[in-house]
Amino acid sequence: MIGDDGRYEAVCSRDARFDGEFFFAVATTGIYCRPSCPATTPKRANVRFFPTAAAAQGSGFRACRRCRPDAVPGSAAWDTRADVVGRAMRLIADGVVDREGVSGLAARLGYSARQVQRQLNAEVGAGPTALARAQRAHTARILLQTTPMPVTDVAFAAGFASVRQFNDTVREIYAATPTGLRAARPRTPTRFGDVGAAGAAAGIPLRLPFRGPYAVEETFDVLAADLVSGVEEMTGLRSGRRYRRTLRLPHGVGIAEVREDGGDGWLVCHLCLQDLRDLTTATQRLRRLFDLDADPCTIAEQLGLDPALAQVVVARPGLRAPGTVDPHEFAVRVVAAGAAGLVARRYGQPLATARGGLTHLFPRVEDLADGSFDELAPPVRRTLRALARRLADGDLALDAGVDRAAAEKALRAVPGLGPHAAAYIRMRSLGDPDVLSTEDGAIRAGMSRLGVAAVDAERWRPWRTYAGLHLAAAARDRGKAFSTF
Repeated sequence: MIGDDGRYEAVCSRDARFDGEFFFAVATTGIYCRPSCPATTPKRANVRFFPTAAAAQGSGFRACRRCRPDAVPGSAAWDTRADVVGRAMRLIADGVVDREGVSGLAARLGYSARQVQRQLNAEVGAGPTALARAQRAHTARILLQTTPMPVTDVAFAAGFASVRQFNDTVREIYAATPTGLRAARPRTPTRFGDVGAAGAAAGIPLRLPFRGPYAVEETFDVLAADLVSGVEEMTGLRSGRRYRRTLRLPHGVGIAEVREDGGDGWLVCHLCLQDLRDLTTATQRLRRLFDLDADPCTIAEQLGLDPALAQVVVARPGLRAPGTVDPHEFAVRVVAAGAAGLVARRYGQPLATARGGLTHLFPRVEDLADGSFDELAPPVRRTLRALARRLADGDLALDAGVDRAAAEKALRAVPGLGPHAAAYIRMRSLGDPDVLSTEDGAIRAGMSRLGVAAVDAERWRPWRTYAGLHLAAAARDRGKAFSTF
């Protein structure tokens, strides 16, 4: 693990690979920054390091206006860690504290609120309330600078309990009033609209940052191969495609569009939301879908130590493991396979107004628990109904904070759901970076081509998911088929 001297070296070299992994603050200015901040490097004696922006804010430091440290990729550590802190960080990012409070977060984790508070303070320097507050402030800045919404509406849309709390937080974090923060927005005008607004330009434009290289074409290929008609669509030609889909969010409906031809270090996104309180949740779910918080340099460094993988890892820098915007949805899609579009159109909620090829929200598991599924083969019908019932009843939990090993064990207990499907759901629905199913035909073919055995996979931990993707790519390079569900 990198120490403070290593962190200072990263700051001196303005190494963007560490953006989001830690933050540094300057005692003489009272400002905190991301490691790649272009400002003059401060003296080592004046620098303090923090694991999160919330921890820096809690120590009285303000966000740098130049490098905007709140707009960085999340730490990859929260994706790899299976302990209570890692699970808590994923749930807080999904907006659970704003919706259910600290007690709701603790209940999901199976701990008391005091235990969660203590562990988060010890590990990341801030409790769940402070972490959620920092996230609300970031949402507020986006709304102030990308929409013409009245300041009062922004306050409540970002999740603040009062305008006074909103004003105090913005002044404390950004050293500016909300009006002043809005005046500093980009000059390019933007338009705002909800899901019922006419025109594709209506909505909130976002840039979704990532670190290191990003194999964007491969990610879009995966999404294009598995589209659910009515819920998703892909338009345009390779290298200039646009992925669009509907979103079922806590407070309403959303439509997201992400462009393949993003900028240097970010993907360009457009969000139309029925309720702006869903902005943070929608953004985080898209980040999981596109695996934007991964650390490709660390992954490539470790996998590249294996001579058998070194060449294929170098051939595909920044290869990502796509996740999902809804764990329940993806589990249903795995079982329904090629009939997922039929299931979505029959049982899903139609949009009030179709948007291009987007016509439905994917159905809730509660709407599927007693479905007849006449369009499916009897074995698939029984498995899908059993899965939906267990998810709807809470006997099977799939969310950002669930214990992944326990979830996979529960998935295997669903009649008709085999170990390969359970592992695939764990990988995509729960964003686990350390899943390798040797039952996958493409992975087996890749292992055969590269001359590696299953026992070799142990040295790829905790990045076996990415090793599997590279193995499947090696098999495709040889002209072998890539397995799908």
